[in-house]
This record gives sequence, structure tokens and C-alpha cells, in this order.
Amino acid sequence: MLQLGDEVSLYSVVFVVALLATRSPVWSGVLTSCLYLFLAMFRFPQLPAGRVRQVLHPAGSGKVSVVAHRGGGHDAPENTIAAIRLASKNGASGVELDLEFSADGVPILMHDDSVDRTTNGSGPLSQLRFAELGKLDAAAKHRLRDKFTGEKIPTLEQAVEECIKLQLSIYFDVKGHPDEAAAALSALYNKHPVLYNSSIVCSFEPKVVYKMRQTDPQVVTALTHRPWSLSRFGDGSPRYSSPWKHHWLTLMDIVLDWAHHHVLWKLCGISAFLVQKNFVSHDYVQYWSQRGVEVVAWTVNNGVEKQHYQELLKISYITDSLVEDCDPHY
Repeated sequence: MLQLGDEVSLYSVVFVVALLATRSPVWSGVLTSCLYLFLAMFRFPQLPAGRVRQVLHPAGSGKVSVVAHRGGGHDAPENTIAAIRLASKNGASGVELDLEFSADGVPILMHDDSVDRTTNGSGPLSQLRFAELGKLDAAAKHRLRDKFTGEKIPTLEQAVEECIKLQLSIYFDVKGHPDEAAAALSALYNKHPVLYNSSIVCSFEPKVVYKMRQTDPQVVTALTHRPWSLSRFGDGSPRYSSPWKHHWLTLMDIVLDWAHHHVLWKLCGISAFLVQKNFVSHDYVQYWSQRGVEVVAWTVNNGVEKQHYQELLKISYITDSLVEDCDPHY
């Protein structure tokens, strides 16, 4: 059952909001009780701290992990075997890899839902079979394309096997397709049990994380979050020129942020919270630590920031480059 000590403010807020809406203490109490019962019945428990530490701190307890974003997309073509190998060579503790699917349902590494930005091809993944994807050059748009010419889009399994061989931890970033992703990842965990102690499934979408826990409750999971993501771009500029739409989505951002910090994390039973670096502070790390959740910052791309997270905050971080400063990534 839930411990009420940390939840008094949550249920008090729900009760007050319900009271203002219904003007009935009885209905407010019923609604608040229903929320409590829902969380108590359908939440997933957090996994043992010892196993979580194995995943998040493969070098040992208390050691800060440096995770290569998309395999280290500044140093090599993102989400490729070449990136994974170079990240290992450059000292990464692990790699963050993006899971997508070809038109014929093959799990692959790709961040976008199309191949236009990173390859010499064009078109949405939903219209490209894996045989067609296999003909593309995954290094075509990279700044070091001459060095990595001909690099292929890997399958999820190829990438996982390479990471296991190199003893890298894996952050599986799932963009969507909750049912398909959970099935594909579950099959990999069954085939490679070492993943239970060396990988974590992350997503911006709580339904993806919840579905993963439903499919296999023993998988370590994390929610990924950037405050104000609905109303603003990563650099803080508004997404929409319409004042009405901007203000409405700002309100939705507040609700979403509240839900992440008070309901969704507990419902999913997450072990880590991946948050955009600009919102991380000592107090924020403490907030999650008191709830048994570790904070991982993304995307940390210059030396001063890396030193700050490593030496002052002492938390793991995700970076685009293991070897040099590079542009901010939101």
C-alpha cells in the first residue's frame, strides 16, 4: 500500500480541487478516495535499489555514469554500431539508443520517424521496409560522413549484442508504439537476461513505461521529462504564435509536470527520472532521492557542465560527445 506521509499534499490538493468543482464534501472525498485506491491497486512497485544501482552505476556505487546520447551523435553517426563502438573506446559507461520500427515491424535504431535527417534516403519509416532501410547510408548527413561512409541502420538486436560484448549499459529510449516496443524488448530480455542488470527502458510517454512494466515487471524503467515541452521549444521560445493556444498549452504543461512529479512516477514504479539539464539542481536531486528515484540529466555538452554534474551534483548525465564540447541539445 502507499505510504500516506509523502502523499498528504497530493490528496489534499485533489480534495480541494474536487471541492471547488463539485461543492460537495462527500463527492470530493469519494473522488480523492478513488484516486488513492486506483494508485494502490494499479501501481507497480519500485525495483530493489541494489539492482537499480547495477544498471545506473555499472562502474560501482556512487560512481557517476557518462552515457553517450544516441551512441554519441557528435562523435559518430547517431544510433549506429560505429557510434556504440566509439563511445566504448572513448570511455562511456553506457549508451542511449532510440527504438523505432520499420514498415514491416523490424525493431531498429532511429530517433526520427523518417530517414531524411540522418541518411541519404527519404520517407517515413512507416512506408519503408527493413530491406529498403538496409540500403541507406546512416552516415550521409553526419559531419564526419567521410570517415563513416556506408554505415548501416542497425537492428535493435544487433545494437544490443554489440553493447553486451562491450559491457556497456543501455538506455532504451522508446518513442512510441507501446505494445510493439514492450514485446520487442521483452523478447530481448528473455534472450539476453544480462539486460536486467545492464539496461533501463525510458520514454517521454508514461503509457510506454507502464506497458513495459505490465509486460515484464522486472525491467528497470525511467520517465523522461522536459518542463514546458508542450508550449515551448527547448531553447524557451514559444511553439505557437496564437496567444490562446500558447496559454492553453502552458496550463497543460503545468498539469503534466504536476502529474509526473506526484502521480505518474508512482504509478509506473520508476527507478530513475531523466530530465533536461537546465532544470536540475541540488534540491531537485534531493526531491527525487527521498522517493528512491535517481536523477539523470540530459543533454550535457560542455566541459563546465560536465564538471558541475560530476563533481558537485554527483549525478549521471547523457552527452552527445565524450571527447569535446559541442552545441547545446534540447
